[in-house]
Amino acid sequence: MGREAAAAGRRVTGPQAFLLAGSFLITLGSFAVLPYMSVLLHQRLGLGLGTVGFVLAVASLVQFSGGAAAGAVAGRIGLRATMLVALALRTAGFAAFLPGMRSPVAAVGALLLVSCGAALYLPANKAYLVEGATEADRPRVLSAGNSAFNAGMALGPPAAAPFVLGSPAVLFACVSVLFALVGAGHALLPQVGAGTATAPASAGSGPSYGRGPGPSPFAATVLGVYVFMFFQHYLALYAVPRTSAAFYGAVLMGYAALLVVVQPLLSRRIAALTYRSAMRVGFGAMAAGTAVIGFGGYVGIGAGAALMCLGEIVLFLKNDLEALARSSAPPAAVFGRQRLAAGIGAFGSGVVGGQLYATADAAGSARAFWVAVCLQAVILPLCFLRGRVGPVPGTGPTRPVPGTVRRRRRRRPPEQPGEPVRSGQ
Repeated sequence: MGREAAAAGRRVTGPQAFLLAGSFLITLGSFAVLPYMSVLLHQRLGLGLGTVGFVLAVASLVQFSGGAAAGAVAGRIGLRATMLVALALRTAGFAAFLPGMRSPVAAVGALLLVSCGAALYLPANKAYLVEGATEADRPRVLSAGNSAFNAGMALGPPAAAPFVLGSPAVLFACVSVLFALVGAGHALLPQVGAGTATAPASAGSGPSYGRGPGPSPFAATVLGVYVFMFFQHYLALYAVPRTSAAFYGAVLMGYAALLVVVQPLLSRRIAALTYRSAMRVGFGAMAAGTAVIGFGGYVGIGAGAALMCLGEIVLFLKNDLEALARSSAPPAAVFGRQRLAAGIGAFGSGVVGGQLYATADAAGSARAFWVAVCLQAVILPLCFLRGRVGPVPGTGPTRPVPGTVRRRRRRRPPEQPGEPVRSGQ
């Protein structure tokens, strides 16, 4: 009986399998277009680079911060309906690029439609995946979803490269049809609870992760994405002149392959880590990765990227699991807040990173940039780890660690049975 229950816990349901396949196709279509938006807006439509940068910044802000609204929308209309609305927006947005390739205003409007759809879709997608899953089973489900997204991100840009400048209309038409078909498939998904809170794990559902002391998952996500985006934004600028464009492309492909394969394999181990241990491993790997990248060369850049990948795998999955474990809010609201946290971190990294890299480059030592990032990855988490658990924004109070009150009572002297326990003791 125990083996049968364990096998049932590991089985992927039909709706989950469809969502995993859909996640891959959606990201494949999105990343066939979005990485080339700066080229399309600048070269095809003639927008200045300053204007292009502002448009992309606004689109990113909408895509990330708009995730905070996904929980409210899902609570009102349901998870399936939220995903359908999101896919309809994205389908309309990609289709609007067809006439938009002749009008900058239409192209910017199309991009904002796509960004609004992305803001709603990801929190609802993750919430649907974990709906009904036990707390012990969430790591496997979430890591599989992340792998599907990462596989699409890796394959989308090279698949679209032959069409971006030569035949963009064909590209946008194909992506629009892809999103319409995936959206039609979502309409066949069974309806699940919309605004239900995350169910607490039952006694027999497996270990309860992340109930102990530690920092807020919202703030940890802000800090983790802040450090990670230095790598994401500036590795190309640093690596291509020191190696080659072909090597940089190989590094990106290898990075994506590691994410797709390794995260599901490590998911249960990551979930079993204490939150503080996961932060030490995650930020430690990022600090080591940026330090190694600073040495330059093929080996340094390749090894540094692998370490950054490990940091991303551990830190980002654990943050989502911890946020779910501590919150009584519906999963869509939890994932929406995590998405907002990622947007704040990415924005902060963008503001600081450009100035930091320009200063290091002007001083004639781009390696100093990676040293500065490494120091931030070490110092900021050390300061951050000093705090204890506080309520995540928008959630109920965190439950105390079992046994703490009982231990405090045992430390009372027997001659003072009525002495109150001090809160800071």
